[in-house]
Amino acid sequence: MDEVIAEFIKRVLLKIPMAEMMAILKTWDFLSDNQLQTVNFRQRKETLVQDLVLLCEEKRASLNDVALLDIIYNQVHRHQKLWDAFKMSKGAGADNDFFDLEQFERSFTKVLQKALKNVMVSFRDAEESAVWIRIAWGTQHTKPNQYKTTYVVYYPQTPYVFVSSSRLKSCIPLLGQALVIASKHHQIVKMDFRSRYLDSLKSIVFKQYNQVFETHNSPEPLQEGSPWLDTNENVRIIHENMVEKERIQRVTQEVFGDYSQPRLEFAQYQLETKFKSYRSVLADREEPLRCLVKFSSPHLLEALKSLAPAGIADAPLSPLLTSIPQKGMNYFRIRDK
Repeated sequence: MDEVIAEFIKRVLLKIPMAEMMAILKTWDFLSDNQLQTVNFRQRKETLVQDLVLLCEEKRASLNDVALLDIIYNQVHRHQKLWDAFKMSKGAGADNDFFDLEQFERSFTKVLQKALKNVMVSFRDAEESAVWIRIAWGTQHTKPNQYKTTYVVYYPQTPYVFVSSSRLKSCIPLLGQALVIASKHHQIVKMDFRSRYLDSLKSIVFKQYNQVFETHNSPEPLQEGSPWLDTNENVRIIHENMVEKERIQRVTQEVFGDYSQPRLEFAQYQLETKFKSYRSVLADREEPLRCLVKFSSPHLLEALKSLAPAGIADAPLSPLLTSIPQKGMNYFRIRDK
């Protein structure tokens, strides 16, 4: 095993948290249980990694072996990447063909290697029939860069593909071409949908999040009123408040449901409009006015769901905010009709 592979193994192992090291190595299944038992997993991480690299050298690990370990690590830590959703389509009257994984892998790799002399493609068939693809890009004159890779998650028998965001924008058209040919589709289009939470992207485009609306329990009525109001007026205000709270709860439940929302971190709205005033120098402006608004939160949909009940916003919220899961997008362009 040469120094390039040894360095590659070392870098991948150093990324793995100590608490996950044994589990990921067992999933990798390259080193035997007997070999792993010879290693002290309680020592300093740098020393542990050196011992593991030596074991891999003894077993003559290849680039493909280490690439598989890297895939497993990224499957566990998928939230560290930013994922874009793509949707493929077939021509009119096209049938759904039986998916052959080996044929898909051969066809996908052939398209890339025909266009690029130096490219390395690795596959792993994962949970829920997802195919994980790792692509290390090179050029006609340089070897594949193992540290600037693109990840693709494809769900066979569906038109949806998720691609990790990459600085190598020039490779995306070629990647799309390989996906279309290998999966026997006609074209591929990038959706206006992006997140670090791959599982949430998947659950939204597949409509898999819970849509069962349960009966929402009404809050208990307040027992004590304000001492500054007479009894009748106090009762009336309490009743009006209760009616309004129940309306807000009902409307919020109708829009968002009574279940946990898929996790997204942001939604972006780009407005383009003509300046509508006859008394301003801007009225003669041909270029539209542009405004960009971005909503961010560790859990955006849950945050939006809580706005009206907290009294921060009126109910119902604008459809531009509530239609994110239904439309499967979090990038919106708003133009004059």
